[in-house]
Amino acid sequence: MRIASLSDFLLQRIDRGREANGARKAVNRQIYQVIREAILDQSLPAGLQLPSSRFLAQELKMSRNTVTYAYDQLLAEGFLESRVGAGTFIANTEPDQIVTAAAAAAPAGPLQGGELSLSTRGQQLVELAGVSKTQWGAFMPGVPDVTQFPNKIWGRLQNKYWRRSRSELLTYSGGEGYLPLREAIADYLRVARSVNCDASQILITTGIHQSLDLVARMLSDHGDHAWVEDPCYWGTRSVLRSVGVRTVAIPVDGEGLQLRPEDLRHPPRIIVVTPSHQYPLGMVMSLSRRRALLEYAAANNSWIVEDDYDSEFRYGSRPIASLQGLDVHERVLYLGTFSKTLFPGLRVGYMVVPPVLAESFSTGLSELYRCGHSYTQAILTDFMTEGHFASHIRRMRVVYAERLRLLHEAITFHFDDRIIITGGEAGLHLALGLPDACDDIAICEAARQQGIIVRPLSKYYSDAASARRGLMLGYGCVPDEQIRPAFDILAGVIKAHWPGAHTQAERVK
Repeated sequence: MRIASLSDFLLQRIDRGREANGARKAVNRQIYQVIREAILDQSLPAGLQLPSSRFLAQELKMSRNTVTYAYDQLLAEGFLESRVGAGTFIANTEPDQIVTAAAAAAPAGPLQGGELSLSTRGQQLVELAGVSKTQWGAFMPGVPDVTQFPNKIWGRLQNKYWRRSRSELLTYSGGEGYLPLREAIADYLRVARSVNCDASQILITTGIHQSLDLVARMLSDHGDHAWVEDPCYWGTRSVLRSVGVRTVAIPVDGEGLQLRPEDLRHPPRIIVVTPSHQYPLGMVMSLSRRRALLEYAAANNSWIVEDDYDSEFRYGSRPIASLQGLDVHERVLYLGTFSKTLFPGLRVGYMVVPPVLAESFSTGLSELYRCGHSYTQAILTDFMTEGHFASHIRRMRVVYAERLRLLHEAITFHFDDRIIITGGEAGLHLALGLPDACDDIAICEAARQQGIIVRPLSKYYSDAASARRGLMLGYGCVPDEQIRPAFDILAGVIKAHWPGAHTQAERVK
């Protein structure tokens, strides 16, 4: 290809690119992209000499600097090569023949037949996923009212730190997290949750998922098994299975986890429980069950993971003391989060580990995740030590208690006492029991089409065939005045799928 014809070739491609992209892309980027694509599709073969930047700029009627930018970028990326005294040429970018031959002989890779081929673990994770794309609105479970967060106070504390720049807060942090925050959390947990700890046992994480992931990686091997409550939080099963831990579902009753003889014969490596407010059904683990679980774990070298996700919000009584506070054998790892008490986007959680594990867990956390967010942790520290955290919890406890009352009234209005409510004494959600004949998954889908978010209780069980039917309703993020209208819509959907749910007054009409 001669120099003149090459200029025409580039000019034509640049004009076509302008027509396709309009003025959205700078001219120098257009020239760069045209030459790059022509090299990749072999329209410009290796060894071809390009016109000088001065000549091409004259032909294209533009600044030489514009063309020089494109050439320099292509030289830097290896598409062109410059030969002293000779000019600029298309570089040979063909893959080595040995690599090409090996690729041709290799078995099918991740893409097979145009479809994505996930690993077995990846397929299971996607198929059993419980995460929702919608995270706000009536009646999304487990979401606090972030509109009530004291933004002005947080902003003032944040500005204080940014005004006095501190380099140690801008670099990577140690695996344990910001020491003043760990001290503030230890002080809070000792008083509010009866947790036996000091700052040396606390590690700052991004939330329950990361905490549980670290526990599984540090304390179990591939193929080990873990007890999980049945039903339980979907994320618990997902995290454990993703690292190769086999989950064994243990049913719960009114006293929490049931320790059955057939299960006791096969001690697990890890036991994950929500003793202060079982998720999703809401019962509190009895003292006798707590003591039995602690003794069993100590005798069988098992580790107990206590997920204390929302125990601050208990209505009509003080929060239940932690299981960790009863542990004299140091077998409990206590997990907490600020996602429910403050706002989920904060992504700050914490774990309290036995002293014997503290150093190893700190190293593991830093090695796996490269910790940071020190500025956020510093702001949160002041938020706690200045009393704003405790004040916010007290205020939100009143707000959520009123919303729970309004939701109870709405449920009673539509269903009298013919529907069972569980978990309505604490937290940010409750569960509505439905007859086995009701398809709770279909109800949730029909409600979603009318703008109402609820989750099927049956999805929280390990075995769909034996799962209880019901609905998970969150009320934390629903303003008072929207609770009744939103439930009126949901009640209509439930009645459409459960004809026997109509009240006597409605049947008379």
